[in-house]
Amino acid sequence: MRYLKKSILFILPIILFLSCGVYNFTGGNVGEAKTFQVTYFQNYATQSPGSTFEPGVDRDFTLALQDRILNQTSLDLISSGNPHLLYEGEITEYKISPMSATAAQTAAQNRLSIRVKVRFYNQLKEDAAFDQSFSFFYDYPADTQLASIKSEAHEIIFERLTQDIFNASLADW
Repeated sequence: MRYLKKSILFILPIILFLSCGVYNFTGGNVGEAKTFQVTYFQNYATQSPGSTFEPGVDRDFTLALQDRILNQTSLDLISSGNPHLLYEGEITEYKISPMSATAAQTAAQNRLSIRVKVRFYNQLKEDAAFDQSFSFFYDYPADTQLASIKSEAHEIIFERLTQDIFNASLADW
């Protein structure tokens, strides 16, 4: 009887672990997919009123999205061919706007907002495809130059955007 209890305590966690199937610890469900591709996200922010052009943000965002998927799934990144999962889109907004005013009618805080439009295609599960925009922001003191906080702001914004895109495309709950 004692041997049976030890066996059950040893085997039960293994069975539970194996029953998780294609889910990974981050909640992403890649199904039968093995490969993915993230095409270069062009920077079309200047086409949106009030937006500015930020050099390099397109490259940095594309790499951030690739890294997110690589780090949270077992998928292989491919640069050409016919991937099982395809992410494409563009940066549609890069805007700095005042958020709050002081008594002297000047801005006390600014907000950097970035919006990306994403088209996702799943060759193995066509009803999972979507075409949607994602946005996030970073608030900073108005007396601070964007150049001095840009790296941190981009990191925080990209972290949220890529997680939202990941959840929309691969989190099936």
